[in-house]
Amino acid sequence: MHDDRTLVEARLKRVLDERIRPAVYPASVPLDVAVWNAPGEPVPVAEGLAAEPSPTAVGERWGAPWGTSWFRVTGTVPKEWAGKSVEAILDLGFDENMPGFQCEGLVYRPDGTPVKGLNPRNQWVRIAAPAEGGEEVRLHVEAASNPVILDYHPFLPTQLGDKETAGSEPQYKLERMDLAVFDETVWQLVIDLEVLGELMEELPTDSGRRYDIVRAVGRALDAVDLQDVNGSAAAARAQLAGVLTTPAEPSAHRISAVGHAHIDSAWLWPLRETVRKVARTTSNMTALIEDEPDFVFAMSQAQQWAWIKEHRPEVWAKVKKAVADGRFVPAGGMWVESDTNMPGSEAMARQFVHGKRFFLDEFGVENDEAWLPDTFGFAAGLPQIIKAAGSKWLLTQKISWSQTNRFPHHTFNWEGIDGTRIFTHFPPVDTYNCSMKGSEIAHAAKNFKDKGVARHSLAPTGWGDGGGGTTREMIAKAARLRDLEGSATVQWETPEQFFEKAEAEYPNPPVWVGELYLELHRATLTSQAGTKQGNRRSEHLLREAELWAATAAVRSAGFAYPYEQLDRIWKTVLLHQFHDILPGSSIAWVHREARATYAALAQELTGIIDEAQRALAGEGADPLVFNSTPHPRHGVPAGGAGPAAVEGRSTVASREGGGFVLDNGLLRVEVDGRGLVVSAYDLLADRETVAPGRAANLPQVHADFPNMWDAWDVDEFYRNTVTDLVEADEVEAADAVAGGGASVRVVRSFGDSRLTQLLTLTPGTQRLDIDTEVDWHETEKFLKLAFPLDIHAERYASETQFGHFYRATHTNTSWEAAKFEACNHRFVHIEEPGWGVALVNDSTYGHDVTRTVRDEDSGTTTTVRVSLLRAPRFPDPETDQGVHRFRHALVAGAAIGDAVREGYRINLPERRVTGGSEVAPLVTVDDDAVVVTAVKLADDGSGDVVVRFHESRGGRAKPTLTAGFTAGSVAVTDLLERPLDGVNAPELAGDAVTVPLRPFELVTLRFTRA
Repeated sequence: MHDDRTLVEARLKRVLDERIRPAVYPASVPLDVAVWNAPGEPVPVAEGLAAEPSPTAVGERWGAPWGTSWFRVTGTVPKEWAGKSVEAILDLGFDENMPGFQCEGLVYRPDGTPVKGLNPRNQWVRIAAPAEGGEEVRLHVEAASNPVILDYHPFLPTQLGDKETAGSEPQYKLERMDLAVFDETVWQLVIDLEVLGELMEELPTDSGRRYDIVRAVGRALDAVDLQDVNGSAAAARAQLAGVLTTPAEPSAHRISAVGHAHIDSAWLWPLRETVRKVARTTSNMTALIEDEPDFVFAMSQAQQWAWIKEHRPEVWAKVKKAVADGRFVPAGGMWVESDTNMPGSEAMARQFVHGKRFFLDEFGVENDEAWLPDTFGFAAGLPQIIKAAGSKWLLTQKISWSQTNRFPHHTFNWEGIDGTRIFTHFPPVDTYNCSMKGSEIAHAAKNFKDKGVARHSLAPTGWGDGGGGTTREMIAKAARLRDLEGSATVQWETPEQFFEKAEAEYPNPPVWVGELYLELHRATLTSQAGTKQGNRRSEHLLREAELWAATAAVRSAGFAYPYEQLDRIWKTVLLHQFHDILPGSSIAWVHREARATYAALAQELTGIIDEAQRALAGEGADPLVFNSTPHPRHGVPAGGAGPAAVEGRSTVASREGGGFVLDNGLLRVEVDGRGLVVSAYDLLADRETVAPGRAANLPQVHADFPNMWDAWDVDEFYRNTVTDLVEADEVEAADAVAGGGASVRVVRSFGDSRLTQLLTLTPGTQRLDIDTEVDWHETEKFLKLAFPLDIHAERYASETQFGHFYRATHTNTSWEAAKFEACNHRFVHIEEPGWGVALVNDSTYGHDVTRTVRDEDSGTTTTVRVSLLRAPRFPDPETDQGVHRFRHALVAGAAIGDAVREGYRINLPERRVTGGSEVAPLVTVDDDAVVVTAVKLADDGSGDVVVRFHESRGGRAKPTLTAGFTAGSVAVTDLLERPLDGVNAPELAGDAVTVPLRPFELVTLRFTRA
């Protein structure tokens, strides 16, 4: 037989495009349209429905950027349509290639009942099935004219990312507002042909199955009367029945389809628009659930559920019913799908506390899975946090975006820094927006790396990013793929059902140890410095507020612990850790609001702290220092208050050849005439810190224009050009600072910017404090601060949640070379046996570490560079412009414990209050290796005291914790403060308890008060 395969395939495409798809709606009549444009921000639904609209028409332009227009559409179903299915086709001016990134709408009935959402791939609204003829139609559409930020030519700077700069030019043109007859038989024929055509393209050209499909498609196209598609569609479908009912091979890959709409809580739209995106998507999904008995939809991010409950009660009622029916599934157990690299220990824990508690309180649902399909890499401390929250599985997809190395598994056990292992799955479909295309299903089966030992994978199915969710077309395709020869099988399942099957079939999966580093989007550790500083400051203010409020509630009669206030603030901070807000990859509007929010939270938390400290200090004029760090400080115990000890003084003297020498008897620092640190000599160890012939505290500027994803990416070639900022406008000794420290002030000008630093040597420490102010007005530049150290080290430690993680300083393999920009929390630590250096910070995350061998002495120079600022122009063209302040400290002779201590010190400054008596800690720990991350009252309002702590140095510990109150009992709990099953309560010896810890183990204790 002659091979006519390509002829049939080309015929299929044209007939589908030009004859069959247009016949889905064989008859239509126009609707009457009127519009009311809401002034300013969106209005309540009742107000939008009651507003008096003005007549408009198809072809008219509408919608200023970020505006809301309320369309009223009215009409009558023609009598001759009786017995037919009738739908409204409402095309607001959609581009079908941009679901989630364009205008959208939510359709209401006149009584305010939500019907469904409108988006580029979902423009229909069912009117009657079947119609009686003569029905009056009246619908209202709340239409959001969200501008297109990420266009066909992506990453171009735009002012559309903030309503304050976006202008008022209408963004869209009404394309279609019709009533139409919906021919379901033709629609089903379209799905039949799409599924078979897409499958055909994926099968080998020499396979019999492919030619079975070719012949069946050819017969079906022969059966289509091109002048009467609607009359011949059933006959065409009959020609396809055989190939659509041939079952899959027993060895076929098995896909669990989970209805999904990955909705970014903010990205190329502001937070307020996400509230409406969620309402539109969930309205669509509850409507689909009513129509499709097999369909299951999963939605993560408790914050988004809370928004529906608060802002759209009419939608919430439908969601609650679908949840009760087991069809609409709360997923993930986190407040938002957060970044996991930068949130601190407690913040990462609270993501699960607040997320899981919301789903438990509202629905009685306990989430066993963490659901993070789009997060930009995963910190090595996360597995034990997941386990401590009572969960056991993790799903993500983003690692498939890595540029250099392909991850070797799709299903595996992920081992964290403490040894905890979490069963983890990366969907091999390589998208969290699966649309059930044949190419996607075939890719999942071919790509799955665990063939031969496992057969199940998961496919999050539905339009995401900007929302939209699953469509009826996706559901129809999945029905045909349930058991189809040549394809993987597809079945709608919940995340729990998938993980149970996957875990059961793969009892001994491979193990991956350490962080799941995304080899992409590395610049998210630096972009939008103001947002990152707001996060770090909020985390530490919350620590202080909980600590002092709990202490005051226990010690001071009449002080009320602010449960509701702290709960609300925590949720706000957690929301802003979403994986486009904290990483700095959202539009200008989002970050402008974030900075204002953080400022308001700081004021509110400072008020809580001040009130609690005043209650604790009592009446009197004695100077008291409150120490919020987990270590003693200047003679003041951790978590207590008292007079601070004086620890000598530092001196500043002129340096031969220019500059100054700072000395405190422990560390001698030489700052040359350029304002650079050319020596930091550890007088106790008789050891130099700075590499020979090099200068530390060196600002460096790189050109920074990545190939794509401007705010997200820094490409390795940025290192090819660098400008060392060695010229100084001023280098002078500064006035003495509080506590007897000696300082040098340095001012530099470069480009259109100015950098001012204060280098301070504090008495009694081996720490050089570096306060940096940058008035930044550069474009597409990257500012770093370099510290070349005279240390030979093949690895270094960077702090992560509840511990630290080691990375290589070398580039032996492509895996190490790809980590040319990485994340740390409060410290980076590098050491040779017996001596090390820590670089600590108060608000930066990105850094790089490189090593070279010097020709002159064969010694190794290990250079640590902290990343300060960037200046990408997309999606916020004004990213980071303005004044920024950073604090760093170089700690010589530091062991890892010193790095931990100094990291807390720089983030938790002393607070000075006058009062009448010292304040004893609410809880004391007898081992400096053990760090207390939280002291608080139990969330249930019982008055119990909750203490969370961990081993911080990577070794064994057996600390004794002593309560500063009369303890009635103590229990080991999970993060949600529930006693752990199968774990015996430690014995109280008076008010003390001893708890053995493995390296980096975190423990939560709950004390009742007698």
